[in-house]
Amino acid sequence: MIQDYKKEGKIVPSEVTVKLLQQAMQGSTNNKFLIDGFPCNEENRTAFENIMKVEPDFVLFFDCSQEELTRRILNRNQGRVDDNIQAIPKRFQVYFESTLPVIDYYSSKGKVQKIDAERSIEEVFEAVKSIFLNFSGGSGEGN
Repeated sequence: MIQDYKKEGKIVPSEVTVKLLQQAMQGSTNNKFLIDGFPCNEENRTAFENIMKVEPDFVLFFDCSQEELTRRILNRNQGRVDDNIQAIPKRFQVYFESTLPVIDYYSSKGKVQKIDAERSIEEVFEAVKSIFLNFSGGSGEGN
């Protein structure tokens, strides 16, 4: 079912995603988590916060043009069902209609950390590392 949603460039239902995240988090000995690509929409956000009773400390926002994202998606060759020229416009439409409002919500709360993702891999990595160091309060040694 999840693969069918991804193939169509659609978002997996919140209940499914939150339950999978909840199981993984509860089964872990960690107390901090990095969740990639979630929440994708307002329903995801409210379901996660209502069920898990938490908000993120911060949200990473990788700012990148549609042209560059399309180029990268088509060149990554990971075998994903949604990495094709037919699904990409649908993914952008879902992003603008559903995901961007979530970014705006967290931005209004001062939780968004914006990164210029047009830069090189090394530069983006350094920017991400800096954000994590700022939130961990450490020097990176053993954190």
